[in-house]
Amino acid sequence: MSTAAEPRERQLVISGWAVSSPYGLGRRAFAEGLLARTPATAPVDAGTWPVPYEEAGLIPGFDIKEVLGRKGTRSMDRATGIAVVTVGELLEDFGRGLAADPEKTGLVLGTSGSVQSIMDFTKDALTGEKPYLVDPARFPNTVMNCPTGQSAIRHTLKGPNVTVSGGSATGLLALNYASRLLRGGHANALLAGAAEEYSVQRARLEHVADHGGAAADPLGEGAALFLLESGAAARDGGRQVLATVLGSRFRAFPDSGRAGSALARCVAEVLAGAGAAPEDVALVAPGAPAGLLGKQEESALETVAGERIAVRPLVGDATAASAAFQLAAVLAHADARPALVDRLALVTALDRDGTVGATLLRLG
Repeated sequence: MSTAAEPRERQLVISGWAVSSPYGLGRRAFAEGLLARTPATAPVDAGTWPVPYEEAGLIPGFDIKEVLGRKGTRSMDRATGIAVVTVGELLEDFGRGLAADPEKTGLVLGTSGSVQSIMDFTKDALTGEKPYLVDPARFPNTVMNCPTGQSAIRHTLKGPNVTVSGGSATGLLALNYASRLLRGGHANALLAGAAEEYSVQRARLEHVADHGGAAADPLGEGAALFLLESGAAARDGGRQVLATVLGSRFRAFPDSGRAGSALARCVAEVLAGAGAAPEDVALVAPGAPAGLLGKQEESALETVAGERIAVRPLVGDATAASAAFQLAAVLAHADARPALVDRLALVTALDRDGTVGATLLRLG
């Protein structure tokens, strides 16, 4: 894990990012919508999406074949398409020099998998006509690491290829896993982030889930990916240091009433590891939903200074992509406000299934 005492050239930095969100494809659409505090959720077309929700945060007009073409996309599901598009955006804008050594460039992608693909394939196995019952080309979509693998194949990333899953904390877990791989010498650069799809089956499952008495937020979708490498590698590649990763901490909690104390310990530890105090933080991007978990998160952050950046109320519950969107929001604010250079930003995640996490960054 990177620390403030490390030589700058060895510290792990974010030197590029890409996002596909309910604001549209690309960083510009995301940054403009977010900074203007424009809600990105909209009424759902019930004919296209027969779901028990009136609103959703959908990527506007997203169609896999229109964005990626017809070659290699016949059986591609929505989660994979979103991931492939976002990885491509990141490499196009920031990937100069990475193709020279593809075996040292990899991908760590967080995802919940595609509930729609799993349930559709299972249904076909029970109702399809003999002798084949199912379309074998769609079987890879039922495996959680399909978006990661397909993204690497399409964009020739031959380094480590890892899929992680951890609910709302997934984006931070992916960034931390990528940090460990880089520190272990397994790659020179890694794309790290998370992706989530909107689907009928996901919406129906979320509708009947136990949200601890809180009203369910509109569901969102999208992906955010970050280029992680050493400061020296960024300099050699002609890339600007957008943020330095100072550390991450994660804990589990057995019941929702103890989520706040678990997160408070994560925050205290990650600040102490960087030699920072709560009042040094300039930006905070919390991620818990309203209700009990939101109050627990507020309690954990009550001693932490800094402007709060609320992302979930604007784009909806993006589940696996939530923390990645929060991190992207921090970078969008930093890009628009030069005064934040060399200031600290804290991203926190609190998932109702029992995981909390905190990641500390130095901006610029």
